[in-house]
Amino acid sequence: MNLRVFETEQEAATTCAARIAEAVRHTPELVLGLCTGRSPLNVYRGLSELAAKGKLDLSRATTFNVDEFLGLPAEDAGSFRAYMDRHLFRHVNLSTERIHFLDGCAPDAEAECARYDAALAQAGGLDLLLLGVGPNGHIAFNEPGDVLTAMSHRTRLSRETRLSHVQPFGDDPSRVPMSALTVGMAAMLQARRVVVLAFGVNKAAAVTGMVHGPITTRCPASFLQLHRDVEVWLDTGAASGLHGRRLEEARSRKE
Repeated sequence: MNLRVFETEQEAATTCAARIAEAVRHTPELVLGLCTGRSPLNVYRGLSELAAKGKLDLSRATTFNVDEFLGLPAEDAGSFRAYMDRHLFRHVNLSTERIHFLDGCAPDAEAECARYDAALAQAGGLDLLLLGVGPNGHIAFNEPGDVLTAMSHRTRLSRETRLSHVQPFGDDPSRVPMSALTVGMAAMLQARRVVVLAFGVNKAAAVTGMVHGPITTRCPASFLQLHRDVEVWLDTGAASGLHGRRLEEARSRKE
């Protein structure tokens, strides 16, 4: 893993947005995997600002979001599709037909997951995948457990994960859906490049497990150690549990 540690979340996010824009300029047909939650918010703001300045053209890019709450229609304010519309899609020139999302209201969840995997395969897989990591080490909505699932699937969310998503639901945990649809581990590990964002001391334990811990289903993010091209973008709080020579090198890296 290629670690990058910044003094602040904003500095990391601004730099990350610039790197993503550079990747799109180099490969306009880039297939992007996108996440939601608090971690990518400033990255999406940075991309929106670059688009407003004419420095980002997503007209030929394709996106696949990695998860969606089960039972929420796209227009529900708590859905991840609504989140993406608010924070990125309405601010950039991404073609609607190039935006891909799991349908949380599909009548057959298993069939919907199979459809999504087929669409992703037809697109040639993910070129660049943007991920956050949950406090319990989940990536997308692949939760810690005895086993992990390779393909897209329906999953029951842990209490910890649901508590981390209360803001769009009026800070009421009882309103957060119990289940979700998510891409599986295969799509993420097969992405050509992965960028992981983690900010704040509450992510420190998960980051330490991801980088230094054993590869275990109890920390799904630890499987990213097997990937050939992973960048981990951190602030000092999220990096506070790390150690070793790579960390010291990362502290001064501002690429």
